[in-house]
Amino acid sequence: MNFRDLVYRLYARRVEGRLDHDQVPKHIGVILDGNRRWAKASGGSAVQGHQAGADKISELLGWCDETDVEVVTLWMLSTDNFDRPEHELKPLLGIIENTVRNLAADGRWRVHHVGTLDLLPAETQTVLKEAEEATAGVEGIIVNVAVGYGGRQEIADAVRSLLLEHSSKGTTFEELAEIVSTDLISEHLYTRGQPDPDLVIRTSGEQRLSGFMLWQSAHSEYYFCEVFWPAFRKVDFLRALRDYSARHRRYGA
Repeated sequence: MNFRDLVYRLYARRVEGRLDHDQVPKHIGVILDGNRRWAKASGGSAVQGHQAGADKISELLGWCDETDVEVVTLWMLSTDNFDRPEHELKPLLGIIENTVRNLAADGRWRVHHVGTLDLLPAETQTVLKEAEEATAGVEGIIVNVAVGYGGRQEIADAVRSLLLEHSSKGTTFEELAEIVSTDLISEHLYTRGQPDPDLVIRTSGEQRLSGFMLWQSAHSEYYFCEVFWPAFRKVDFLRALRDYSARHRRYGA
């Protein structure tokens, strides 16, 4: 261990020691941004950047486990990402599939897919379904893997699901108009039954949501971090939690 690593570990312990565990967010959403820019800065390829980003996920979940976080949503592939060239998209999907398999095999996480399955290749769909089934009984952190995910698409899918459900029951449009509410729509979201995210972290310095959990993040706190995702460290994570714990959430009151 060199001097720099020692100083870093001591600083991380100092930050962690000052963290109020009673104020830790129960649900954290993470926009894993900056893989390609990290790779470019280090002289690597986009695929190498995506792999480095995937390798960082297990570290993050370990930190979450240590700090009593209960739900983590990882935005791994957006609906907009399908516009990327085939030579980058295909390897990225392979990396995502391997990552999801590893999450399921770990045995500590309950994997749940959020996104539109129909947009994904058959192999990716199979991997996501099998991971959900294999971890359905796990008591650990719920890990939402947002693959083929878009916030507007989620709301559209929720409304479509709501309409189809009530159509099958014979509910008229007039009757549905009388009962439709935010709670009813929430019951048809990809994350139904889960708490909304308390904290949303975005790496790489970008300060926008880009459509991430548009419905669920109405009252979330946001933390924007300059570091690229593959270089995200425990101390960066702890700083985000410390920043969150220092805020006073008023929910509009």
